[in-house]
Amino acid sequence: MHPLAWWLWSAFLATTLVRLQNAWITLLVIVLLALLVKFYKSDGPWSESFNWAAKLAIAVITFRLFIAVVIGVPVPGRTIFALPNIPLPHWMAGITLGGQVTWERISSTAIESFNIAAIILVFGAATALTNPRDLLKALPPVFYEVGMVLVIATTLTPQLVSNLQRIRVAQKLRGASINRFLSWRQIAMPLLEDSLARALDLAAAMDARGYGYSRKRSKYRPQNFKATDALFVASAIVFLAVSI
Repeated sequence: MHPLAWWLWSAFLATTLVRLQNAWITLLVIVLLALLVKFYKSDGPWSESFNWAAKLAIAVITFRLFIAVVIGVPVPGRTIFALPNIPLPHWMAGITLGGQVTWERISSTAIESFNIAAIILVFGAATALTNPRDLLKALPPVFYEVGMVLVIATTLTPQLVSNLQRIRVAQKLRGASINRFLSWRQIAMPLLEDSLARALDLAAAMDARGYGYSRKRSKYRPQNFKATDALFVASAIVFLAVSI
């Protein structure tokens, strides 16, 4: 599919989830995203972005629930348990540290955290399903600079993870011990050298192709927006219209 189709679909879907705030629909969307990533994810370091997004989503839910239990605004309702109440200064009126934890307080925080996690997974799936370089080539010239920044931001972590795994495998083959706590020095230097080498190779390739000398962009094998791509994006637009 066209790379922009996945991202437009994800943007409209995330907007719909923000508007609905429905836990069941959010759960169905997460299951749909997991199936799409399982069967249609692209090849490359960015294909594992959904797994990292899932870990980040779990961390967000855990952190918000912890804050809701320990620190929060009192919400009346059915009390589940109570923690020791620590008094706070007068300028922090309305915020409690400890005290009674109600079911309404936990459930509302869980639903909000679930929606935030779903939005993280939506864009994690879009990153895993599209080649960022193809996405950058498909962007209009007006948004090219913004798209380049987004591509660098979304591919930096997957590239570092891929390089880290490759370095660890190479060191294992050489018989180096990498299980110690201080083994980060054996990994940090090759990782830094590899990053610098890639940056120099990229700069040389851009200079050899005359990047920046002409404002008119050329495309090699442009990918057109097909009818199936339009129908795919239209399904998310219809979903958003129904929610409105």
